[in-house]
Amino acid sequence: MPPNYRTFDVSRLHLLPLRERVNDLDLSVLRPLEPRPPRPLLAEAGAAIAAAGKHGASVIFMMGAHVIRSGLQHYLIDLMRRGTVTCLALNGACVIHDFELAMIGQTTESVARYIEEGQFGLWRETGLLNDIVGQGAREGKGLGECVGAYLAGSDFPHKDISLLAAAWELGVPVTVHVGIGADIIHEHPNCDGAALGAASYRDFLRFAAELDNVDHGFVANFGSAVTAPEVFLKALAMVRNARVHEGRTMAGFTTLVTDLAALPEDPQNQAPQKNDARYYFRPWKTMLVRCVADGRGLYVQGRHEDTIPELWTAVRDATAKDRA
Repeated sequence: MPPNYRTFDVSRLHLLPLRERVNDLDLSVLRPLEPRPPRPLLAEAGAAIAAAGKHGASVIFMMGAHVIRSGLQHYLIDLMRRGTVTCLALNGACVIHDFELAMIGQTTESVARYIEEGQFGLWRETGLLNDIVGQGAREGKGLGECVGAYLAGSDFPHKDISLLAAAWELGVPVTVHVGIGADIIHEHPNCDGAALGAASYRDFLRFAAELDNVDHGFVANFGSAVTAPEVFLKALAMVRNARVHEGRTMAGFTTLVTDLAALPEDPQNQAPQKNDARYYFRPWKTMLVRCVADGRGLYVQGRHEDTIPELWTAVRDATAKDRA
């Protein structure tokens, strides 16, 4: 006998308006552009980014949602305006926080409170993202593309601090890499899994195309412990496979990981062992060791609100030095 599969009836769900939600973050979290003296490894990263620009190589910033919740939008938007960053690669939660901040100037509900009340994630206006992605998928667009275009053309009062809107207006590709069931909009009755998959897969192929231009380039991962390293690994495998069969090699590039984990002083040359819990911290073995044997892997331990302003300062100084 085949298994007796049951499917949850989404018509049972009750959504409430965002105005009734208590949020933990508002626009006061945004940090102004202020130079911060970079520590040596971030100064090295800034120089590598400037060098990548001279080579016309990709400079890719991958990130988890805590970067947005740390209020670092002005730094990232300024780097895009400078033409420094050629691609943003985000997880699904980044899009949700970016969208809500643009719409209402607030984001981040209390998981503890609303999961207990049976309301976590089920907020009407946030579910508009499902309709935007559904329409975009039907038009053959990527997830980052259709959300960025929508935000840029919206009358949302705070769209000026939206990473996706700014990227759309500046012509910077945004790729969004979702795991079905991982984001609150997947709870909603209007969620179309096929549309999400099509739009995010299109973004994955676009991300791979960006990696195909990473020779002498730069890839950063800010705080994504699973999504970024896994997407990076698979896309890089595709690029290297294609090049091998085309008789082409791949030049070295630089990776940077910033996170809170305590790693050895030189993690690129000290791979974690399986009996070390840090072996399962994917950014170490994937983005600092295995994939950059012919390049440079940098790790900086610290909070995003420190490391990103320092990196911004380093990039600003390195590019100014090149122009002098």
